[in-house]
Amino acid sequence: MNMLKTMVQAWRIPDIRKKLLYTLMMLVVFRLGSCIPVPGINREIFAAAFQANDSGLFGLFDMFSGGAFGNFTIFALSITPYITASIILQLLTIAIPRLEELAKEGNEGRKKIAQYTRYLTVVLALVQAAGYTFGLFRGYLLSDSMAMKIVIILTLCAGTAFLMWLGERINESGIGNGISLIIFAGIVSRIPTGIRSTFIQLKDGSVSWISVILFLVFAVLVIVGIVAVQEGTRKIPVQYAKRVVGRKMYGGQSTHIPLKVNQSGVIPVIFAISLLQMPLTIAYVWPDTGFANFVNRWLSPSGQPGVWIYVALDVILILFFTYFYTGITFNPMEIADNMKANGGFIPGIRPGRATVEYLSKVMSRITIVGALFLAVIAAMPTLLQQWTDLQIGFGGTSLLIAIGVALETMKQLETQMVMRNYSGFLK
Repeated sequence: MNMLKTMVQAWRIPDIRKKLLYTLMMLVVFRLGSCIPVPGINREIFAAAFQANDSGLFGLFDMFSGGAFGNFTIFALSITPYITASIILQLLTIAIPRLEELAKEGNEGRKKIAQYTRYLTVVLALVQAAGYTFGLFRGYLLSDSMAMKIVIILTLCAGTAFLMWLGERINESGIGNGISLIIFAGIVSRIPTGIRSTFIQLKDGSVSWISVILFLVFAVLVIVGIVAVQEGTRKIPVQYAKRVVGRKMYGGQSTHIPLKVNQSGVIPVIFAISLLQMPLTIAYVWPDTGFANFVNRWLSPSGQPGVWIYVALDVILILFFTYFYTGITFNPMEIADNMKANGGFIPGIRPGRATVEYLSKVMSRITIVGALFLAVIAAMPTLLQQWTDLQIGFGGTSLLIAIGVALETMKQLETQMVMRNYSGFLK
């Protein structure tokens, strides 16, 4: 109810209404582009091949692309090359001093890193498109000519570049994170198809009502859990000492530092899935190799015992990226320096190094709770699929991403409304 109330209030504000309409229009463009087919592909043969593999990696690709991969449209690669490029650049920021310096240069440095991310995205999209064209989808081409293959590669690469541009436009002129909203729109667009598929499976008896009820209970628990964890914060009390500047007295008030339980949001889950895709993608591109046989058996969510190894790696990567991304976004030294400069301190903790160590210790403890929660939610659907007949692989991940993005977008919307009210007071 609070979310609907916020939306209604935001819609009444002309500036925010324009941003909402702009965001909606960009997402409509994304959905329209998801219906434009790539030229040179035999649709009937490809559709039959996709239906035979839609519960594995194909289903994962289709989830991120909002059905564009299953129909092999211009957005078939989705935004995954950009996500992979972001992962690589953030990892290199730690390893390469020059990138680390850029990250600390503020807005200009971030712009430069964003430019490098765009270049790397195009390169990765070209590699992935070439792999699909010359490997995975070679048997579905209407023509084996080099000209047709080049057209397909350039079309797929252009689709990813356009989605990247679309996301950046949303960041600048819309509401929310553009890349996350594109993934969100793709996931939500599959809900009607999923409901229809479930009813068909119930009708022909391939799925029991118990499995459906189990999934619905799981979905409700996930939604409640995600909201609770996303909204959960640890409030660190801060006291500001009184100080006299001229004839005025400042400070002497109490406040707090809100430390979120899940500081990194849904980013760790997206990063983990993107990395786990890599060996599976290579295996699909070159299916008749020893590497493909190894991956399908040991690293695939549909393999035995690969499903257990896949789940274990998924959990480990989510834990790693949760701490990694939290370490990037949360800087206890900067917080401690700002508090000290303004005469603030945490009761019972000395300013300076002791404050940094205290904040780091508290953040580490609460981050493990958020990381474990993300890992459990991401892994449970794959395990439930092993125990039931309902095909719900990646269902928890879909809910996690969709709800997480929705909550983050609403937070940004509320922030803009508060900022607008403050602007009104200043006038």
